[in-house]
Amino acid sequence: MSDLALATVLAGTILLASTISVELGLSVALIELLAGVIVGNAAHLVVPSWLTFIGSFAGIVLTFQAGAEVDVPQLVREWKASVSIGLVSFFAPFAVVALVTYYALDWSRRQAEIGGLALSTTSLAVVYAVLVETGLNKELVGKRLMSATFVTDIATVTGLTVLFLKPTVWIVPFALVSIGLIFGLPYTARHFFPRYGNRVIEPEIKLVFACLFLLMWLGLRANSQAALPAFVLGLAMSQFFASHRLEQDRLRVVSFAFLTPFFFLKGGLNVSTSALWANLGILALLVAAKMGPKLLGVYPLARRFTAPHATFTTLLMSTGLTFGTITSLYGLSAGIIDRTQFSLLIAVVVLSAIVPTAIAQRFYEPRLATHRDLTAPVAPAPSD
Repeated sequence: MSDLALATVLAGTILLASTISVELGLSVALIELLAGVIVGNAAHLVVPSWLTFIGSFAGIVLTFQAGAEVDVPQLVREWKASVSIGLVSFFAPFAVVALVTYYALDWSRRQAEIGGLALSTTSLAVVYAVLVETGLNKELVGKRLMSATFVTDIATVTGLTVLFLKPTVWIVPFALVSIGLIFGLPYTARHFFPRYGNRVIEPEIKLVFACLFLLMWLGLRANSQAALPAFVLGLAMSQFFASHRLEQDRLRVVSFAFLTPFFFLKGGLNVSTSALWANLGILALLVAAKMGPKLLGVYPLARRFTAPHATFTTLLMSTGLTFGTITSLYGLSAGIIDRTQFSLLIAVVVLSAIVPTAIAQRFYEPRLATHRDLTAPVAPAPSD
């Protein structure tokens, strides 16, 4: 299939996913993920390089936007909630998955570590997409969710770097440019946006995209990841966007109309149903090893910090996609895991993005009209 023919098929799939999302009242990210699995396996599609490129950039843009949505003063005031939920969300599944794969599945130590890291993540992209679509990104429960997700993903990136990645000399310019953008872009934006913004050619969006492309290129040369500095850059821009909502809304429209659908479709296209069908028992074991510790570890903390929305918080903290895919791809490209192990990990990652989010939205989604001030003392939460 030619690139243009594939793009046409995917464009039609994206449109269909959007209409189904509206009809069912579920996040379009979930429908796009599932559509990627169906289309990829029905047509035996191989992910082309252009889709990988767009999907990778879309993931970085989503990470930046998630950071821009975080209420930094709120994060500082309530750091205990974010740190405790985020760290438990990482360490609980990492330990269980690593032990299960090493002892029960006879994976090597390095394979078990890759498995533990890949299945310990929480998908910042999925969480952000759901919160924006439902309007919960402006609510305290949504802000706490994104902050905790950020902590989980920081732990994952740190674990991958410490255990496997060997940065090159480019790590120095990568770090320096990242710091320069984090401190310099908010200052530049205060002068650039009033002078060049509010035009149909959208120079302000191009400025943000140029910075993110620079981070991606330097991160690749440094054998590192641009997601962490992209999120921190978003944090640095959050106060600016708080007073420039129109520019933030325009950036969101560009992302959700074009970029993010390809990101989620690509995630689904990576799943091989034939490999999964031959290993259903192992797949079920890995799903349980990821989801069980997430649910059991996060829920008690969620009841303390995000009541009465503890179940909603716990389910979304159990999702995975971006960093799980990145870690799995690294393990495959480095020769640590084989194609079957890769397909199993990717399948668990995609399933964890679809199933918990669908349950959370269908049965436990907070209603904006019923939100109360979560900073007030909370009585013991009723059963969810």
